[in-house]
Amino acid sequence: MSKFIIQVNSPAYGSSSSYSAYRFAKAAIDNGHMIEKVFFYQDGVLNTNSLNSPASDEFDLKQAWVDLHDNHGVALINCVSAALRRGVLSESEAKENQQLHWNMQAPFIMGGLGELVTGIETADRLICF
Repeated sequence: MSKFIIQVNSPAYGSSSSYSAYRFAKAAIDNGHMIEKVFFYQDGVLNTNSLNSPASDEFDLKQAWVDLHDNHGVALINCVSAALRRGVLSESEAKENQQLHWNMQAPFIMGGLGELVTGIETADRLICF
C-alpha cells in the first residue's frame, strides 16, 4: 500500500486534468492505496467553487470530490493564496476581506503550502495533475 498526495492545478472544467486526478484517486483507493490529501493549487482551486453548476447530464466533478471526502475521509485542501486571487473565498476569508458572500464548498478547507510540504513528508508520492 502506498500513500499519495494529489496536487490538482487545473480547473474543474475546460481541461481533463482535474477529472484525471479524480479518476487516479478513485482507482488508487479501489486498489488499496491511501490518499492522504488532495491539494488544489493554481487554477485547481476553481474545483472548490460552490457555484459550479454543470448541466444535469454532465459529470459533477465538485460533487465527486466531496463524495471522495465523505466516503474515504480524504482531506481536500485549497491553497488560500491561489483561491483568493481567483475569487474563491471561505466563510472566514469572506469576513476577513469584508465580503458579504463566500463560495467555497464544504468540506474543502483553506490551507497553505505548508499543508502540502508536511503532507509530502509523510506520503510516499506526490502526483500532480
